[in-house]
Amino acid sequence: MTMIKGRIFLLDDDELISSMVARSLRKEGYEVKSETGTEDIISKISTWCPDLIMLDIHLDEEKSGLDILGELKREEIPGEVVMLTADASAESAITAMKLGAADYLTKPFNMAEVQLVIRKVIEKERLKEEVRYLRKVGTIGVQDQMIGESAAMVELMEKAEKLAEAHVQNVLITGESGTGKEVAARYIHNRLHARRGDEYAPFIAVNCTALPEQLFESELFGHVKGAFTDARNDKKGMFELANGGTILLDEIGDMAANLQSKLLRVLEDRSVRRLGGKTDLPVDVSVIVTTNTRLDEAVNLGKFRTDLFYRLNAFPLHIPPLRERREDIPLLARHFLQLFAQKYLKRAIREFSPEAERILCAHDWKGNCRELRNVIERIVVLENVETILPEHLPAALLKEEFVERRRATGFVLPEQGICLEEVERDLIVQALKRAENNQTKAAKLLDLSYDSLRYRIKKYGLV
Repeated sequence: MTMIKGRIFLLDDDELISSMVARSLRKEGYEVKSETGTEDIISKISTWCPDLIMLDIHLDEEKSGLDILGELKREEIPGEVVMLTADASAESAITAMKLGAADYLTKPFNMAEVQLVIRKVIEKERLKEEVRYLRKVGTIGVQDQMIGESAAMVELMEKAEKLAEAHVQNVLITGESGTGKEVAARYIHNRLHARRGDEYAPFIAVNCTALPEQLFESELFGHVKGAFTDARNDKKGMFELANGGTILLDEIGDMAANLQSKLLRVLEDRSVRRLGGKTDLPVDVSVIVTTNTRLDEAVNLGKFRTDLFYRLNAFPLHIPPLRERREDIPLLARHFLQLFAQKYLKRAIREFSPEAERILCAHDWKGNCRELRNVIERIVVLENVETILPEHLPAALLKEEFVERRRATGFVLPEQGICLEEVERDLIVQALKRAENNQTKAAKLLDLSYDSLRYRIKKYGLV
């Protein structure tokens, strides 16, 4: 199978030129979709997801190529844009580049030049994608978009936008484990640097609990050659690597006291000194710290510096636990379902049944978004259905549901009594029917082991 070099969307009102360019590019191994009219063009482009968009500047009277370029950039539709023009003047080229075009080509075309420009633009964009990927190594799978429609999340996102707009350099994010503190940090980082026009600014995440105390200072601030036995070369620390971007210090409450004082100095001076060094190195870096503990209580216990706490607490953000914003659970569940259906090529899995969604919303999710994410990933991996039903959910969630229903219905033994075996047999028949005779799933529905169910099936002659 021939490898597709890229997807190109071509818009030119001259059918002859459009046909010639498309034919030439297809010969070179590109997938090309061409249009000659502007009707519903933004939707057509965004739906097709091209790597590169070629736009003629002069189209019809209603809409020019520059108008479409402006819409593409405002809507943040992916894909680099190359403008096509019969006007060789610098004015039109400058206008296009200011609006965000990657390059432009002048008619009549030299196809060798067309292919060179396209190859250069697509390769450059792919290099950018590699940079994005490499900067996320170690935190792959971490989303950077906060998801929620609850009042608490809407307020949180509004605050985050304001912090990014003001270019606040120190932010404290609190919340229980698994609520999405790093997601919020990345959200602020992306908004901040999008405003500054630097979408490739580094984001360095440091887990304060993962590094041994004796290595932490070197990792955070760097060291010079000879600073300690194994320091054979100068080494940049995390703050230097994050220069021009953001450093995230996760679980700041676990940082050792001696490092707290050095961190305070960095926050005040915006400079670092490598371990063993004598020079202060200026750093332009936003510092976002997170914790699942009460730092004010740690201050009272003498475990956290008072001055550092007040320096960090100037701009606090608190992410409430999932059980306090249950209206966000369906949104998150669907987001994770789509994410893992694509990851594991299980695109047949599309939705949750209303009953399954209701059970998800009723659960307290002590592990918050992380627990919900893990549950959805496990379902996607193990099941092969279009709609996720209650029986596809973990047994613990179904058991909670059974207990809640029993409390709600309050089953009362009839005065005349019942035949327990008949009730048990009837429930087993119902479970097998709902599970389409899958005994493993039926056992799960009844909260029985597989062997216990097999014994009862034989006992009641249901084989």
